[in-house]
Amino acid sequence: MNHQAYSRRRWGHLLGCMTMLTFAGCATRPDPSPRSLNSSRIGSDIALFALSLLDMPYVSGGRGPATGFDCSGLVSHVYLQAAGIQLRGNAASMARAARPIDIVNLQSGDLLFFNTLGYSFSHVGIYVSDGRFVHASNPRTGVRTDRLDSKYYAARFEGAKTVLS
Repeated sequence: MNHQAYSRRRWGHLLGCMTMLTFAGCATRPDPSPRSLNSSRIGSDIALFALSLLDMPYVSGGRGPATGFDCSGLVSHVYLQAAGIQLRGNAASMARAARPIDIVNLQSGDLLFFNTLGYSFSHVGIYVSDGRFVHASNPRTGVRTDRLDSKYYAARFEGAKTVLS
C-alpha cells in the first residue's frame, strides 16, 4: 500500500472513531461513574491519541513510534504524551498501580487487562468506547482495535482499571 493510501485509510479510521467517541458521550449509562468531568476529558484525549497510533508496528520491548510498541510500551507512551501521566513497567505492574473499576463504568482511556500468555495481567489495552480498545497486539497485526466481547478477548479478560480520578 502506498503512503497516500495508507494515510487516507488511517485518517478515515481515526475520523470514524472520533465520531464514535463523540456520540458515545451522549449515551445513557446504566450506572454512572462518580469520576470527574476532567478525567472524562483526559480519557478522551488518551483514547484519541491511542487511535492515532493504529497500524504502528509491534516490537517486543518497543516503547515509541520510532521503534514500534509492545502492549505496555504503547500504554506508557500514550499516557505520557496525551495526559502527562507516567506509567512504567509491564502490564502486571500497571495493573498493580491502577484502581479496579466495574466494567459497566468503563470510560475512554481506562485500562483493560488480559491473560494472553498463561499468566495474570500479561496484556494491556486502552478502552476507546463502544466496547472497543486499542492495543499492540502482535508482530503480524501491530497496533489495532479489537472488541472486548470478541471470543478471544472475552475469554481472557481479567479486569478493567483506571489511574484517572
